[in-house]
Amino acid sequence: MAARPPGASHFDVFGLPRTYDVDVAALERQYRELSLKLHPDRFAQADARERRLSLEQTTALNEASKTLKDPTKRAFYLLKLHGVDLEREDAGAQKDMPLEFLEEVMELREALDEAMEAKDVERARKMATDVETRRKAALQEAVDTLRTLEKGPPVESSVKKASHALGRVRYFTRFLEQVETFEEEMLS
Repeated sequence: MAARPPGASHFDVFGLPRTYDVDVAALERQYRELSLKLHPDRFAQADARERRLSLEQTTALNEASKTLKDPTKRAFYLLKLHGVDLEREDAGAQKDMPLEFLEEVMELREALDEAMEAKDVERARKMATDVETRRKAALQEAVDTLRTLEKGPPVESSVKKASHALGRVRYFTRFLEQVETFEEEMLS
């Protein structure tokens, strides 16, 4: 069994170029091929080390596939490859978000809290529709910036721009999750 080389990216695992625009059909073909090759059932009679390695490789393969198939996760992963991991709770990039945006987030949260207190699902849904539009725009901004970064050496200002755009995506996604939870609570 071929072990995943240390430092190999999700793109390397599938033999794909490190780019936002992934050939999903090629990814799926490679995933099926590698899944069959690494599946733990193939190593049922192997020693404990080989079985453990097979399980680890399969887990890593599944995670890589999920990340690269999902456009948002792929954008966050590419930013991580540029040295900014927004998935960490202590992500430093989140600490330097523009003040205007943070104020906007506070206002959105307050408005949502008011809607939730009033049990106004319709108002929360309208807010969610607006926030989803803004989330999509922020993701597109991040993707455009990541595509620019693919064309040459990383430029700190571009990395920061992508980081801020994905930071907005992260905030907006959490907001939408909160609205969804509120709707579910109101329906039950």
